Amino acid sequence: MPLALRKAVVATEDQSLNTIEDAGSVRSAEQLENRLTIHDFKKMQELFLSPDLHENTGMTREEFMEKMSSVVRQGTKEEYGDLFDKIDLARSGLITWDKLTSFVLLELYERDERTKLSVIPQWKDLRLIPPIHKDTVENIMFLKSLNGYLTVSRSGLLGIWAENFTLQRTLQITTEAVKPKDLWVTSLVTLPNVNKVAVAFTSKEVYFAELNSKQGFSYQYRLQGLEGTVICMNYWYNPHDGNEAILTLGDVCGQVQAIVFNTALISLFERPSNSHEDENVTMTINWKELVSGDHRSCYVLRHRLHDKEWVRQVAYSSSLDVFISVTTSSTNTLVLAWREKLSSHLTMTTFHVTQGVNAFDFHPRLNLIATAGVNCRVYLWNPYVTSKSAGVLEGHSDSVIAVQFITECKLLFSFAKDKVLRIWDIQHQLCIQRIAGSFPKSLDFYSLLYFDESRGRLFISFNNQLTLLEMEPDTGKSRVASHRRAVTCVLYNSVFKQVITSDTGSTVIFWLIDTGQKIKEFTRCHGNAGITTMALDASETRLFTGGTDGTVKIWDFNGHCHHQLNAGRDRAVEILQVLVLSRTILVLGWDRMITVFHLSSLTQSLVQPSDWKGGVQHQDDILCAAFLPPQTLVTGSSGGEIVVWNNSTENAYIKLNLNPRKTVPSSSDLQKGSSTGRLSSRRYTLSGTHYSTSGAENCSAVTKLFFLEARENTSVTGGANLVSCGAAGYVRFWNIRRSQLLGEFEAHGGMGSIIMTIDKASQYLITGDLAGWVKIWNIEEYCLSSGDNMVTTQLPPLVRSFQPHEDGVTSLETCRQNSFLFILSSSTDCSVVLSDIAGVPFGTFGQEGHWRIGNYAPSFPRGENKDQTEEGNDIKENGSDSVPFVEEETLPNLVEQNVPVAEDKEDLAYTMNVWDNTILGKKYKEKHNWKGRKYTLCSKTPVIKPAVVYRSLNIEALKETTEMKKLDFLLHPDKYFGEKSGEKCWEDLKQPTLSATLKAPFNEKNLFPKEILDREKKSRQLWEEMSNEARIKNGKKPGKLKGK
Repeated sequence: MPLALRKAVVATEDQSLNTIEDAGSVRSAEQLENRLTIHDFKKMQELFLSPDLHENTGMTREEFMEKMSSVVRQGTKEEYGDLFDKIDLARSGLITWDKLTSFVLLELYERDERTKLSVIPQWKDLRLIPPIHKDTVENIMFLKSLNGYLTVSRSGLLGIWAENFTLQRTLQITTEAVKPKDLWVTSLVTLPNVNKVAVAFTSKEVYFAELNSKQGFSYQYRLQGLEGTVICMNYWYNPHDGNEAILTLGDVCGQVQAIVFNTALISLFERPSNSHEDENVTMTINWKELVSGDHRSCYVLRHRLHDKEWVRQVAYSSSLDVFISVTTSSTNTLVLAWREKLSSHLTMTTFHVTQGVNAFDFHPRLNLIATAGVNCRVYLWNPYVTSKSAGVLEGHSDSVIAVQFITECKLLFSFAKDKVLRIWDIQHQLCIQRIAGSFPKSLDFYSLLYFDESRGRLFISFNNQLTLLEMEPDTGKSRVASHRRAVTCVLYNSVFKQVITSDTGSTVIFWLIDTGQKIKEFTRCHGNAGITTMALDASETRLFTGGTDGTVKIWDFNGHCHHQLNAGRDRAVEILQVLVLSRTILVLGWDRMITVFHLSSLTQSLVQPSDWKGGVQHQDDILCAAFLPPQTLVTGSSGGEIVVWNNSTENAYIKLNLNPRKTVPSSSDLQKGSSTGRLSSRRYTLSGTHYSTSGAENCSAVTKLFFLEARENTSVTGGANLVSCGAAGYVRFWNIRRSQLLGEFEAHGGMGSIIMTIDKASQYLITGDLAGWVKIWNIEEYCLSSGDNMVTTQLPPLVRSFQPHEDGVTSLETCRQNSFLFILSSSTDCSVVLSDIAGVPFGTFGQEGHWRIGNYAPSFPRGENKDQTEEGNDIKENGSDSVPFVEEETLPNLVEQNVPVAEDKEDLAYTMNVWDNTILGKKYKEKHNWKGRKYTLCSKTPVIKPAVVYRSLNIEALKETTEMKKLDFLLHPDKYFGEKSGEKCWEDLKQPTLSATLKAPFNEKNLFPKEILDREKKSRQLWEEMSNEARIKNGKKPGKLKGK
C-alpha cells in the first residue's frame, strides 16, 4: 500500500463515525470512502492483487460490488456500486488498484484542503503604507479614543492615522534638555484610561503627555533619574476600576521595573505643594522619590535577575498577576516575577533558552507563553512548568524576530529575519501557512510586528517602511471556495464531460460535471503570473491558457505543455481572449492590433507571432472577439468600436459604432476613459463598490461579443445576428450585414461592467455583473426584424435574476446535460457555481458532498420542448417551485435569493411573463392583437414573480356538503311518466296517428303574433284594391282574389 495513502487513512481513523444499524447492516451518515479504515484497504488490496485477477485488467462493476461487499463488509452493494462509478471516470467498465488509491488520495486531499480553508486565514494582497518616517519605526498601536493608529519613529516623529490608514496629522516629539538630533525615542505606549502617552528617550527619561492636546505634544510629567535607558514598556489598567494601572519598564541594565498606580484617574503622580497650579507646566519627578515611596498615589516593584542584559520585552499579565520579561541571554532568558498579596516582594521563576529570545507573547486562555528564539525556534512554555517547554515549533531558517497569538483561532504568528511569516496551529504544533517573497527587499533591517485582531490586520515594519496584510472577511461557514484565489475563467468540455476553471494564482482545476468532483489540478501554469483567459480547440483535446506574463500555453489534459506562444513579444502584457480557429490562433487584449499565430508554425516549443495583414483599425485596445463560420470575424475595443473582418484576407470591411448623439463620448473623452475601459477587463480585481466611485458608467467599452449562430437567415431578413455587452451595463443587438443597431437595453443598472454568454440555440442570454448577480433573458424572439430602422429599447422577457456569488462575476458558460441546459459561473469570491436555466443554484464546485446531475428534476420547462408542450403543462411547469434533486448529504449550500419587488422595469417583465404563460393570457393576446391596442400593467403594485405565483394561491380544505333532498320526479315517477317503462314490451307499443296527437284543429293564428297577422291583412287588402283598379282600366270585370 502506498505510504501516502497509509498515512492519510490512519489520520482519519481517529474521527468518530455516527452509525445506524438497519436490518443487520451498518450504514453511516458519511460516504463509504470516508468510512473505510486501513484494514479495509489492506483487504481490498489483497483482492486486487490476487492471482486469479489480472493486474492490467482490473475488476468490473459487478465483481467489485460482489467481492467488496462480501469480504470488506463495510457497506452495501449499492454503496460499492456508487464508489465504482466515482472511480471509473472514463466509463471503461473496469477499475484497478492504482485507480482506487488515486481516487482515495484525491478525496483525502480535498477534505484536507477544505479543513485548511476553514482554519487558515485568507489574506489580501500585501499593501505598502506610504512612508512618512525617515527613521526606523519603533512602535505601532491602535487607539480607541482616536479610532485610528499611532506610529512613532526613532527620530521622534509621531504619525496619527485614520482607521483606513490615511494620514491625519504628524507631531514631532522633542524635549527641552536635549536637541532633537541627539535624541532617540526608544519606546512609546498609550495610557487609554487617562488619555495619555508615555514616551521613553535615550536621555534616560520618560515623558507623559496629553494625547488629544490641541496644542501639539504638551508634556505633563517628566520622570528622570533612571539608572538605565528604557528600551521597552508595557501598560495595563483594570477595565473595571480605571484607578488601578501598572506601567512596566525594561532597560539596558537588565532591570525590570514597574510603577503601580492607585489613583490613575485622579493623578498619576502627586504634585508637590510648592509647584505651580498651571497644568501647562511640566512636573518633574525623580526616580529615587518613587522608589523611596514619597508618592502615595503609586509605588515601585522591580528586580535585577537579567544581570545587565538588555531587556527586549516586558509585559504584565493580570490573569497570572506576574511580570514577564525576556533577554537574548542563554541564562535567565525568560523570567516570571510573581506578585505576592499585601507585599512588595516578587517570587521569581526562570527559563533558560539557548542563544536567548528576541520577543514573546502570552495567551491567557491557553496559559501558554511563546518565545521567538534567536536559534530559529519558537518555544511554547507553561508558566508553571520550568523543566521543559510545552512544545517546539521548527521551520524558520533564521533568527525569529517576533511572535503573536491569534487568540480566537488558537493560532500563532512568527516572523524571522529570513522574511518568512509562518502561522502555526498551536494544538497540533504544525505550520499551516507560510508567506514569503512579497515583503520589501533589504539586507539589514529592523522589524516590528503588530496584529490588530479585531480588524484582522497584521502590520510588519522594515526600517521606516510599513507593510499591511489584511485578512479576507469571514463570510461564515456556508461559503464554499472552489479556488484559493479569484477565479478568472470557466470552460466546459463536452467530450470529457468536465468543467475547467482557472484563477489568478496560475492554477487550473478540472471538475466532473456529473458530480462536481475535482479530478485534476495543475499549479503554477504561468509561474507567478495569473491566468486571465482560457480556450479549447475544435476537438476539445487541447487547452489554451493566457496569462498576465504575455504568453499563451497549449496543454494536453495530462498537464504537459506542448507549446508556448510569445504573444506579448517578451513583454508582460495582459491577455484577455484567445480565439482558436481552424488555421489560426488569435490573441488580443493589450493592443489595438490582433496578434495571430498560424497552426502550421507550431513546430517548436516557443512560437513567435505573425503579422496581421489588416493592421490597426481600432482607436483603443481590443478587448474581445467573436467568429462566425466560414470567415466572419468581429472585434470590440475599449472605445466602443466593433470592427468586422474577413478572416481569410485579414481585411476590415465594416465598422460598427453607437449613435454619437446618444452615448459615444468624444475622442478626448475616449482617451480619458480608455483607462476606465481597461479596468473593466480586469474583473477579477474589481467589485461593485469599485465601480460606484470610478465613473465607469460612462464607459462604452465592449467587453463581450457573441454571434447568434442559430439564426442562420435572420440577418438576411433584417434581424440581429450579433450581440455585444459593455462596461455601462448595456446589451446591444446588431445586424452586421446592414451595419445597423436593432436593439439595446440596460441589463444591469448602476453596476458598471458586465459580461454575458449565449447558449448554442440562441434562446437564452445570460448576463453577470460586479455584485455577483446573474440574469437570464429569453431572446428567442428578440430583434427578429429591423423594425423600420428604429432602435428598440424594449426589454426581452426576463426569466430570472439571482445572486449565486458574493462578489463580481468573472466568467459565464452554458452546458447541456441530459437534454437540460445549465449555467456555469465563476467569481472573484473564489467560487464556481452550477445553476439550472431557471436560475436555481445546483451546487458549488468544491463543496464537501457531491451531487448527482442524472437525478436532476427541472424547475423550468426545457427550451427545446417549449413548442411541443401543451399550454396546461407550461403553466404547471412554470409555476412549480421544485428544486433540483441532490443527495441528502450534498444539499446545495447556496440559498436561492429572489429579487426584491421594486418599481422598476424588471417588475413589468415579470408581470408580463406570468400573464403570457397562462391559458387565458395566450387566448386573450391572440384575440386582441389585430386591434393594435397596448395594455400596460401598473408597475407600482406588488408583482408576483413566476417562480412563486402558484405558491401565493390560498388553498383551503373543502367544506363538507350537506345532504340534498331528492327531486319529486325521482321520488314519484308515476306522476310524471305514467307506467314504468319496464312493465311494457316493445312489441305492444304502436305509433299513434296524427289526429290522435292533435288536441285542437290547426290554426295559423296560433303560430304568429297579432301584429304580423294584422300587417299581412292590410297588405292583402291594399293589393286587392290595386288589382281591381288595374282591371277596370283594362276593361275587365273585377273579380275576387282567392284566399289560401
